[in-house]
Amino acid sequence: MLKLHGTGVALITPFNDNSSIDFPGLEKLIEHVIHGGVDYLVVAGTTAESATLSKTEKKEVLEACIKYNAGRLPIVYGLGGNNTQAILDEIEETDFSQIDAVLSVSPYYNKPTQAGIIAHYSLIADHSPVPVILYNVPGRTMSNVSFQTTIQLAQHPNIIGMKEASGDLSQCMRIAARMPEDFLLISGDDILTPSMRVIGGQGVISVLANAYPEIFKTICHGNLDESKKAAFRLLDINPLMYEESNPVGLKFLMKELGICGHTVRLPLLPASESLKERIKNLKL
Repeated sequence: MLKLHGTGVALITPFNDNSSIDFPGLEKLIEHVIHGGVDYLVVAGTTAESATLSKTEKKEVLEACIKYNAGRLPIVYGLGGNNTQAILDEIEETDFSQIDAVLSVSPYYNKPTQAGIIAHYSLIADHSPVPVILYNVPGRTMSNVSFQTTIQLAQHPNIIGMKEASGDLSQCMRIAARMPEDFLLISGDDILTPSMRVIGGQGVISVLANAYPEIFKTICHGNLDESKKAAFRLLDINPLMYEESNPVGLKFLMKELGICGHTVRLPLLPASESLKERIKNLKL
């Protein structure tokens, strides 16, 4: 899966002022990130506010991304949740002909045991016609996928990688030390990407690459000195992307860059005036 090395951009879903999907904005976003040098597109992930998209809308977003991409980059599709059977049903209903892999977030809210996580992902991988990338983000799911669980799941022939967003470099190192040679260890934290490269990571699935794809091209493909210097440029603005929950800050930044609007769907609210001012002052 060398084509999934480098920068995967976790695409936002642009909305019009009335909260309908802004398809021209989505097309403009895709052109922006492709010309900026990202390596693959991640469609309908958590940054896309997929939790607030209906099944029909999610399908429409996927079809639009495939159309606008026009075969230029690999596409990874977000298929995850805390209802295992519902994910299996969605797999059955999805056309995978132009999807290269699935990104599946670990079950949230339920707080399953590690054995439950293994059973969940094993069923998804058994049923998916394309390879599966695991996604560990305990800050949102309230449930960590341990390094032992990751290594066990890495033995499944249809599980090819892990997006690690635990922020725990020690855990990431333990995965890197034991993972199969062809397993993809992917940073889920933009700022930690150079560190992940050092220990054996193969890139990032990024939030800020929506805004700054050129910077992430350097972070992922420059030498290590160039990589860390590029990441240092994002140190101040990166926390603002999460202060009022992702993608609130990011969407305002995208508006400031003239890519698309800043509308988010409830229960999220648009950026506060305080956050807007700080993003304006720090945007690159």
